[in-house]
Order: sequence, then structure tokens, then C-alpha cells
Amino acid sequence: MTPANYTVREQLRDGRPLLIRALEPNDEGDMLAAIDRTSAESLQRRFFVTKRGFSDKERAFFMNTDFVNHVALVAVIDEDSGPAIVGGGRYVVTGPGEAEVAFVVVDAFQGQGIGALLTRHLTGLARAAGLKELVADVLPENMAMRKVLGKFGFRTARSLDPQVVHLTLPLV
Repeated sequence: MTPANYTVREQLRDGRPLLIRALEPNDEGDMLAAIDRTSAESLQRRFFVTKRGFSDKERAFFMNTDFVNHVALVAVIDEDSGPAIVGGGRYVVTGPGEAEVAFVVVDAFQGQGIGALLTRHLTGLARAAGLKELVADVLPENMAMRKVLGKFGFRTARSLDPQVVHLTLPLV
């Protein structure tokens, strides 16, 4: 299975089934709906600024993944109205052998293990792609994400920006 057609079935902590799959070009509306269901605080933890809308350029960046230098996965759950994206994670190659990871989970689904599942699957894809290191910049107060990444072996490294905690995970 290649990153572009990646799909796995998982379970939330409460037992509900979850699908983790590659982001698809037709997911933009569902991604925007997920953002609408995410609190301003959660979006600030992800984007480091208060965010409610996205420019055309930003939307193109988030949706146009090549699954080589930019890999994105979504977490999908079946709701009464049908399948809904409730989280996402991605890595973007930033230099030789290095990629930056980022995640967001809809508030109503936080604490169900989605961040950990996305981290596990993205880390596996990064290793399979031959990457040497993953990095993440996290706001100091985002203890939930710091805890999730810590469980996977991410360690605090020197940060050029005192407003963020820089975390690294060697993959080799």
C-alpha cells in the first residue's frame, strides 16, 4: 500500500470504528466542515494564531499533497449523517531526510486516541519513505499533543522560537 492509497481501520478508545486514510482531492468540503467543528482554541494550538478561514493559497497547500514530500492522513468516523472527517495529520518534508508533522482533532473527538493513531501511521509512512527525522513545533501549553508525541519518542530540542517547544524524533 502506497501513502496515496493508504487506508486502515482502527478503533477509538470508546470502541467506535475509525478509518484512517490518505487525504483525497474531494475532501476539501469535509475538511472545512471539520474546521468549523473545531474550537478557536484548538485551531490556535494547531496554527499558532486565531484561525477561522483559509485563503485560496492555504487551501491549495493543505489539499494538494503529493504523498512524497507532503503526506496527509484523515481520521473518518461514521456519524448519523454519514462519514465525517474528525481529525487529520500530515508531514511536510522540510530538508534532506527531515519532515515536520502537524495534527488537528475536532474537539468532540479529542481524548479518544485519534492523535496517537495518526502519529503512529504517519511515523510508519515516514520511516517507509526513508526519512531520518520528524520534527514538530508545539505551543508550550498544548500538553495533550506534547504527551502524545512524547509517547512516540519525540524529545525536546533547542528551539529558535521561544514561543514554541521544538520536538524531534529520530527515525533510524
